[in-house]
Formats: sequence, C-alpha cells, structure tokens
Amino acid sequence: MQVQIHETKLIQPATPPLPDQEPVLPLSHLDTDPNLDITFRYLRVYVNADQTKRAHDTPYHVIARALSGALCYYYPLCGTLRPGDNDHHRLELHCVAGQGMPLVHATANCTLHAVKNLDDADSGFLEQLIPNPDPEESLANPCMLQVTVFECGGFSLGTAIHHTMCDGLGATLFFGAAAELARGAERVSIEPVWDRAVLLGPRSPARIEALVGDYLCEKGRNPYDDEENCKFGREFFHVKEEWLDRFKALMLEKCGQKFTTFEALGAFIWRAKVKVSDIPGDETVKFSYSTNIRKVLKPPLPVGYWGNGCVPIYVQLTARDLLEKPIWEVAELIRKSKRNASDEYVRSYIDFQEAHRREGVSAGKNVSGFTDWRHLGHSAVDFGWGGPANVLPLSRKLLGSNEACFFLPCSEVGVRDPSDGFRVLVNLKDRCLCSFKEEMEKLGKMEFGFA
Repeated sequence: MQVQIHETKLIQPATPPLPDQEPVLPLSHLDTDPNLDITFRYLRVYVNADQTKRAHDTPYHVIARALSGALCYYYPLCGTLRPGDNDHHRLELHCVAGQGMPLVHATANCTLHAVKNLDDADSGFLEQLIPNPDPEESLANPCMLQVTVFECGGFSLGTAIHHTMCDGLGATLFFGAAAELARGAERVSIEPVWDRAVLLGPRSPARIEALVGDYLCEKGRNPYDDEENCKFGREFFHVKEEWLDRFKALMLEKCGQKFTTFEALGAFIWRAKVKVSDIPGDETVKFSYSTNIRKVLKPPLPVGYWGNGCVPIYVQLTARDLLEKPIWEVAELIRKSKRNASDEYVRSYIDFQEAHRREGVSAGKNVSGFTDWRHLGHSAVDFGWGGPANVLPLSRKLLGSNEACFFLPCSEVGVRDPSDGFRVLVNLKDRCLCSFKEEMEKLGKMEFGFA
C-alpha cells in the first residue's frame, strides 16, 4: 500500500479579511497552557457509497472550495503562532494578508474495504495520510490538512492542528462549517467567536481558591518529556456493552453505587496501565481527563466560541494505593473529581497559569490521559457523502500524558450493531503492550478480581 502526493495547495479565504481586523490576536490562558503546546493529528474516513452523486467533482476539489469559504469566518487558522514580544512564555497569533492553510492532495493505491476503513492499516501507512510538521512548521502553519482519495472513491481527511488554536469541539465547529458550505449552504449556521483573552483571561487581582496547585506542582518541566530510548505503540480494543454492563453491575453489588462507563472503564484501564508499567509503589500516579467548561462558566461561553474550552481534571494516588484499593473506590474518586468542574476551578486554573507561566507548570510524570470522543459531533462533518465512517487519532501526547487513551465511536465496518459497544485506543510503551492486552482480556472474560 502506497500513498502518492500530487500537490500541496495554499487555501486562502474566499473573501480576504477586512483591513481593520487585528494583525495580532491574543490567545486565552487555556490556549497557551503548556499541556497544549503540541500538534494534534487525526483522521476522518469517508466511504463514498454513492459513486454517481458527485461524479463530476472530486472530494479534494469539493473540500478545497469549502475550506476557502469557511476560512472567511475562521481566518485565524491561516495565521502564524509566535512567542509574544513582551512575554516569550506566551504564544500570540499573527495574521497578515496573503496567508493560507496548506492542503495536500494525495491518492492511495488500495480500497478502504481492504484496510477495514483504516482499522486494519499499519502505523506506517496511517502516518502517510496526515501531515507531520516539525515544531517550527507547526507554528508557521498551525493547521495543515490532507485529502487522500482511495481506489474505491472513498477518502480520508487528515488533520494536523496545533492544540493552541482549538480543542476537539472547536475544530469540529470549523469542519462542520466547511461541511455545511460543501453541501450548498450560503453561509455558516454558527458564527465563530474569538474574544479569547477577554472571555478566558486571568482575574485582577488573581486568586487561586481551588486546589489546582495540588496537581500542577512540577515547575520548569516539559510535560511531554519522554523516557530515554523509549518506544511507544498503540492498540485498539473493542469493548462490548455486555462486558461493561456486567462490570458495572458487580460494582453496584459491592458498593451500592452506579458508575458511568467513563468512571468504571477509566478506573479499570488506569489500574491496568499502572500495573503493567512497573511503577514503584511509592510514586504518585495521576489520572487526567479533559472536561468541557463552555456551559460551566458564569456566564457560559458563547455557542460559537471555538478556542480551547476545556480544562484538565486530575485524580492522584500512589501506585501502591491504586493497585490495592477496590476498583469501585478508584471509580468513586474519578466521579468525585468531576465536582471540580466549576467556574471557580476554571478561573483558579487560569490564574495559576498566569502566576507561574514564566517558570512553566507540569503535572509531572506518570500521568495517564483519558479523553472521550464518542460525543464530539464527528457525524456532523458531512461534505456531501455522509458523515465519517471512522475517526482515528494518531497523537499519543495529550493532557500532559505521553500515553493518551481515547474512547472512540465504533467504525462502520460491516454491519456491526451500534449498540454493541465502542472502541478504546490505548497508547503505551511497547514493552508494556503485551501485558496490557492480557489485562484487557480479563474484561471480556469477566475476570475483574473482585474480592
């Protein structure tokens, strides 16, 4: 299987930005969180079921025109990220006339069916489907895209976007707008809102009243420092609803509490990852996840706000406590941590970042990052051939963790019943993957290790 690059085109807004628009756009303190100083890469996969519907136009040309229209509203995605003149520890976005977004046009010499909508493609092939900018290029072009058309007529849309620009929900607003225009809309249904420094800036005077500093304590450390000569791998797991129902039912029997899938499965996977990683028992380990704060803030963020609108929430234990506690107590800690998702926590988090931005802030090592993509609205990104049949993140760095775990919607391979569970994508050190697979098999065998 090979991918051939045909051209890279700079997509510019169909209507240039107005002359009075600001040349330098300030970013929020959530945008410039050190945890987000990464390029996030992921794929959407589209199966072209109706070959005659748009036979006169290719996916590449349809998407190129739609992006040009959408960039009239989201022109900051054409800008350049640079350290601030007055504060080199914070990025700014510079926008000048003539900027654009790189779009790569490519083809693959196989069908999507042959690789099960990319579920069955190896990492080397997947890497060819998404731009992979180095750190300098990712600042110069914070959003880079690639359309790869397969022999069957289906295609993939690869995205490499600097996380400073937006989170998953913000990116979906942009792609949803482009998709609306591709389907024939004259204008987007949701007007984007910037105002980032105003809506999510520090308070004056700053005050840190939530327990943010209990988790963000390692200053001056890059949150993504890798272990020397350490290799990482990724693995998909299909988690069936019947397994989860039995697991949660047994926990209900033991402690009398009902847990969500995220709480129960998150506790199970966190424990399994720490168990196979041979972390010393007295070291602190952290469970990190992102929570949407758009409606939590007072007042809530505008509907069209497309900047980073999430904050990380943490649960921490020693490795020994995590492995020895009953699993339902771990799930309960995850549940209780959700109480931190408040206006005061968010404002304190922002104020803490402002107070310590020059020295840098990190949650430290042994962080396991979790994120749930099952409800991000990917299905709405329909360019005229239906929503994506698969969504695949290729990044493993997220939320201060080098080993991010994603809960993903099932791909539309075959005739799988949508109620038959979902997929989990786990990133882990290569040397730990075999042992981790054995732990995950216990979920299907109902071997939960309850006393």
